Amino acid sequence: MKILVIRFSSIGDIVLTTPVVRALKTQVDHAEIHYVTKRQYASLLAENPYIDKVHVLDSGLSALIKSLRKEQFDLVVDLHHNLRTRMIKTALGVKAVSFNKLNWEKWLMVNFKINKLPSIHIVDRYLATVSHLGIKNDSLGLDYFIPEKDEVPEEWLPESHCNGFVVYAIGGQHATKKLPVKRMIELCDKINRPIVLLGGKEDFEDGETVRTFFEQNDNSRDVELGLKDELGKRTVVFNGCGKYNLNQSASITKRASYVFTHDTGMMHIAAALKKEVFSIWGNTIPLFGMYPYRTKFTVLENNKLDCRPCSKIGYEKCPKGHFKCMEKMSFDFYLPESSNT
Repeated sequence: MKILVIRFSSIGDIVLTTPVVRALKTQVDHAEIHYVTKRQYASLLAENPYIDKVHVLDSGLSALIKSLRKEQFDLVVDLHHNLRTRMIKTALGVKAVSFNKLNWEKWLMVNFKINKLPSIHIVDRYLATVSHLGIKNDSLGLDYFIPEKDEVPEEWLPESHCNGFVVYAIGGQHATKKLPVKRMIELCDKINRPIVLLGGKEDFEDGETVRTFFEQNDNSRDVELGLKDELGKRTVVFNGCGKYNLNQSASITKRASYVFTHDTGMMHIAAALKKEVFSIWGNTIPLFGMYPYRTKFTVLENNKLDCRPCSKIGYEKCPKGHFKCMEKMSFDFYLPESSNT
């Protein structure tokens, strides 16, 4: 059976589809699995042994449809379910199944705080899309395959981090999904051990603010931040934001003892690598079904607000103006002493 899986974006969503790809390849007799995504995300799938061919949305939908028609698929598995995927399914004219995005239920939760969301992870809902094929959850979790060329050598990290470190992925697609910089500093201080900050080039400046804070001695710390001098005894920060591609960041994450991350793609990559995750939630909520999958995790969130969630995605600034979901969040967690795992 020749099967096309569709998920155009983004990083986390694509990683969350990997159990479906694996199950189709290993549980359907003679399955040939193709996957279509945007070009900028193709590297997430290039090393996946369960995918026979990756197609990319690049020069336009018409060109993509023309190339897909030549493949003569038996089944389309639409895990994105939007206008473009409907156009592809119509053009291919073969049997197709589509993922239920629960847009109505999410709208009720965001706008009226009426919870009609199912108590089920999105991965299990993805898998339900292909249950008619007899697909079962193999309980192996998410997949993320790092190319050998992107494995980061130990010497790329400072000597202070050679005996173990914590990764903190400070990025986020929207500002309301990220801690303010002052709170990032407080979190790093609470972690109280060597930290590698990961993110894109757009996160470098925030990373530098955090890094330089912990380079200062107690007498020269920026008092405007309002942080106590007695904090931060063992925190040494290495700012890796913008220095690594995604696979290299995953390679560093794989070697971390623990991973702290906002609700973003790196959270799901860390889960795929079976790391213990501390996930930080601002305007979005784990109830949407996208919390770390099949790995040990702790949720950090402020549940004492009647305005949350204010969006299923995020904003550039708090629509209420107070940002209490992040500003008033308690950093209630425990890190046992352990070596790098």
